[in-house]
Amino acid sequence: MDPLLLQIQLPEGGWAYVVSIVVVSLQVSLTAVGLSTLISLPVALLVGFTDFPGKRVVTAVINTGMGFPSVVVGLVVLMLLSNSGPLGILDLAFTPKAMIASQFVLATPVIMSVSLSAVEGVEESVRDAAYAMGGTKVDVGLVVVKEARYGIVTAVLAGFGRAISEVGSILIVGGNIVFSDGESYTRTLTTAITVEARQGRYEIGLVLGLILVILVLVVNGLGSALRRQGRGDRS
Repeated sequence: MDPLLLQIQLPEGGWAYVVSIVVVSLQVSLTAVGLSTLISLPVALLVGFTDFPGKRVVTAVINTGMGFPSVVVGLVVLMLLSNSGPLGILDLAFTPKAMIASQFVLATPVIMSVSLSAVEGVEESVRDAAYAMGGTKVDVGLVVVKEARYGIVTAVLAGFGRAISEVGSILIVGGNIVFSDGESYTRTLTTAITVEARQGRYEIGLVLGLILVILVLVVNGLGSALRRQGRGDRS
């Protein structure tokens, strides 16, 4: 790619436009995944520790949520946040906060499901030993989290990968907005690639795609390294 040609094809704002897109993408995805983790991990621990009627159904619902169509999620979130929706008073439609809400919904089943598998994968003898030493339920929970920590971190990384690569739902709830000076408000890497491809600026689209691929590869690399470290610690 010719750097001069790329510079010519860049929209108003130049490379600052690209930087703003990356910043918005990371801010939205990291916030959504952080909030999702705060909800997903306690639920995974509760379901993993507790035997109750309908547990299989709850587990199946969690696993099914991993396949939620993103455009449907975006449509539902937009309906809730629109002026005529029940949350319209918050005035969040077509803002980064709406995008965070959408990515939260998409990332939560992924983080919850993988975390639940990690928690249930901890041997029963570990829990029994913690109880035998006089541990409370909280103490046992902390022991289980420690044993399942690599699986839980992998779950968070998987949720981030789901969020950062999303396009359909955030396009619906965010509106793909850019300020007049070229700085992104709700445009992310994925939605920017869509725009650049439609306008025939394929080189810019490829640069943005390369940035996105690098981010996803870094996430996957971290996940693989953590899994290898986890197996090494257990050997």
